[in-house]
Amino acid sequence: MIKVGYQGNHGTFSEIAALEYFKDEEIEPIGYPNFTAILQDTEKGILNDAVLPVENTTTGIIARTYDLFQKYDIHAIGEINVPIHEDLIGLPGTKIDGIRQVYSHPEALSQCTAFFEAHPQIQTVPYQDTAKSAEYIKQQNDPSKAALGSWRAAQYYQLETLAESVQDSSTNMTRFLVISHEESKVKDADKISMMLVLRHTPGSLYNTLGIISKRGINILKLESRPIQGRVFEYLFYIDITGNLQQKDIKEMLKELGTRCLELKVFGNYRAAIH
Repeated sequence: MIKVGYQGNHGTFSEIAALEYFKDEEIEPIGYPNFTAILQDTEKGILNDAVLPVENTTTGIIARTYDLFQKYDIHAIGEINVPIHEDLIGLPGTKIDGIRQVYSHPEALSQCTAFFEAHPQIQTVPYQDTAKSAEYIKQQNDPSKAALGSWRAAQYYQLETLAESVQDSSTNMTRFLVISHEESKVKDADKISMMLVLRHTPGSLYNTLGIISKRGINILKLESRPIQGRVFEYLFYIDITGNLQQKDIKEMLKELGTRCLELKVFGNYRAAIH
């Protein structure tokens, strides 16, 4: 049986991503309290695979996940996009007018600002994750408290959906990468994720992008992040189209390797269908 790690408890969107991605396989989903523990167990081979959120259409890149990728010997082997429907969930019979506190993961709270602006009497309370928030509401048994979470969390903890899809965007979606401790050649892989640390010389970013673009390779995403321990120095996360077996991709990586201070390919996998 395939052991698949995800962040949180039953009912998180990470669990939903894991179940959906591996829906045709027999798996043992294992919830973890944080991303570091997931990556450590993936690197050691305790987990066969893991599912980690990397980007949201409303709040952007989930930087802490990407930053951890640098520290572990893991490989991205797939991705899945999960629609995020943040439901307001509470005890059965709860009325929205009586709610004074809503608990959830900070990312979830930030994706529902319009709802909270329309209900100024409600205080937002950051909590471990969406499912843990639902569990807390169940334990507290207080109708003045509610949570933001998935339909699965409401179902699992026997709570009631008080309002459906209260997130700001109707197209709210989170992108998850599927990672493994083993590097594998994914059939029909067409997307590459990598990290670059550029030289501190004029035009270094321009020249780097030129190495990619002159071969007609499409850049899907470009994000800069501070380098920990260095003052105002940055690295770049880049997603491009292509397969590592292509001649132009091999040539591009070889040229980038001579121009950059650091180059790490996180993985080559099939792009998710939106």
